[in-house]
Amino acid sequence: MPRNATATRDRLIKAANELFYGDGIRSVSMDAVAAKAGVTKRTLYYHFDSKDDLVAAYLTAQDQPTLAQFARWFDEIDGPLPEKVAGLFSHVATATQHPKWKGCGFLRTAAELASTPGHPALKAGAAHKKRFEAWLAAEIAAAGHNEAGTLARQIVVLLDGAVSMMLVHRDPSYIETAGTVAANLVTQDQTGGTANRAI
Repeated sequence: MPRNATATRDRLIKAANELFYGDGIRSVSMDAVAAKAGVTKRTLYYHFDSKDDLVAAYLTAQDQPTLAQFARWFDEIDGPLPEKVAGLFSHVATATQHPKWKGCGFLRTAAELASTPGHPALKAGAAHKKRFEAWLAAEIAAAGHNEAGTLARQIVVLLDGAVSMMLVHRDPSYIETAGTVAANLVTQDQTGGTANRAI
């Protein structure tokens, strides 16, 4: 793809990100995205065949930056694995205090498109969540845990559940509480308990 075409596509995805995350997918029209990006609607449809394709591209573009952010947080946290896991939740709790925070874009998209199974955006979101879980499992395994896959899945469930509770209550203590539970799961696994018996 020519450089100018790539730049235009990137601009469209950036505009879609701001609008879809800020206002919701269903309430944002393709006209609004084109206007936000400063291009014609014809140009928008040159790059994306449909709104469904644009929504999927918006989520796909958030995949690697989101994973990289969690990896940076994880690396910055000192201490053993339980502290690093709890620290991830603390970082998320802090992020939710930003005035523009409106939840996890992947979860919100899944909720909006729940009635359309097979939607390309749902596939993109599921792929991202699987990659996050696999990354976390790899970090847990590197710390010497045998039940890394099970433990990672339990932590992901706690994290996504805590983010959902934050949307309901707007109280970051729910995320901190979930972080404490997640750290306890890791500690119990280290001391001979099993991740399956921990909850």
